[in-house]
Formats: sequence, structure tokens, C-alpha cells
Amino acid sequence: MTIRVLLVDDQPLLLQGFAMILSIEDDIEVVGQVTDGAKAVAAVPELRPDVVLMDVQMPVLDGIEATRQIAAASTDVKIIILTTFDRDDYLFDALTAGASGFLLKNADADDIVDAIRTVAQGHALLAPEVTRRVIGAMTTGGSGSAPASADAAAPVTSAAASPAAPAPEPLPQLTSREREVLVLVAKGLSNAEIAQQVFVSEATIKTHVSNILAKLGVRDRVQAVVSAYDSGLVRPG
Repeated sequence: MTIRVLLVDDQPLLLQGFAMILSIEDDIEVVGQVTDGAKAVAAVPELRPDVVLMDVQMPVLDGIEATRQIAAASTDVKIIILTTFDRDDYLFDALTAGASGFLLKNADADDIVDAIRTVAQGHALLAPEVTRRVIGAMTTGGSGSAPASADAAAPVTSAAASPAAPAPEPLPQLTSREREVLVLVAKGLSNAEIAQQVFVSEATIKTHVSNILAKLGVRDRVQAVVSAYDSGLVRPG
């Protein structure tokens, strides 16, 4: 399968550089190069890319808002945020907007190629240290913290409730097995590693992950992990 890639950056030299890097890969085709987020939003339905490599700071429409609009219009397009700015607000905003990955522009060429292949296959791209920063932003109540998930367990306010009553199960729409799998996904395990740990086939784990994404209404594993922390199913440390 050839992976169709749309490049979005307001610096023509960077666009040319990325295009040259990707042109030597047999399984990757650059289908377009645009210089701002508005053009990216317009180009997606026309060019039908599998992956968008998206800059953040651009004229007309920034990469975060462009990501949000593309993700809202299509669940099939995967977006990798690529920026020179190693900032938590960019990182968190990009992921909540619907990005499937986040890379700095000083990443090696091989890392960029691998990232494109990873997200095209439906996997999320988020290094463990980046995951910790996202979780930290969510759990410290800082400016980048996420709003409470609609799936998160609500506090018990009934007058009949007693202090000894058990806490509601986080993400009750998931089965116990799906919650178990999601916890392992949050630990960074692959489908194959999870299958080995719970003694089922990898195909079964793929089915569980697909069901988890559908029930939580999220695009990919990164978003599912954010939901797991947001609901309290998984906690930092």
C-alpha cells in the first residue's frame, strides 16, 4: 500500500526538504504541499491523503485549528504535528484537536518516515516522555488540563450514598476485559505484547482495541490513553 502524504508548512525550503526525504521511500507518495492551515483543510478532500504532516505556526490558519477541522471532517486522515517548538500547550492542544502524533523538526529523517508509517497503520505516535507531559498537564490542573470527560465517573451526590459505598467503575461502557486492555495500552504495550500478557491471540486484542476506540468515541490509541487518565482508570505513577 502506498501512503499518501500531504505536507503543510509555511517555509518552502522545509517543504522541499521533507518532500525529498519522502520521495526515496517506495511506499510513500507526497500528494501535495501547502503553506498554511486553511489550504490544508481545503486540500484534504481533494487530495485524499492518508497522513498530513502539519506545522503549527502558520499564517491564515494555524496547524492546531487546521488539525481540529480536518479531524472533525474525517476520521480516516491521520495528522502528525511537526514543529520547532517543544511546548506543552502545543502538544496538548494538538492531541486534543485530533492529532495522532507529535514530532519536533529536529527529529531524524528516519524518525519522520517511521512516524508516517506508524500512524498510517492506525497506531498513535507518542513517546513515553511526551505521554508523561500530557498526563502531567491533565492531572495538575494547569492551563493545558483537559475538561472532565463525559465518560468519567460522576461523583456520588445522592443523600442515600454512604462513605463506605464503592466508587463507580471508571469508563463503565467498557467491559472488564476492555478496561484491562486499555490499562496495558496506557503502559505503552503493543497489541502483540498485550496478547502475550493476557494469553489471547493478537487478533483478539485488535478487536478489543477497536471496540475501545468505538465506545470511547476516540480516533486512536493516544486519545484512548488520555481518556483512561481523565477517567481515573489509570493514574500517573
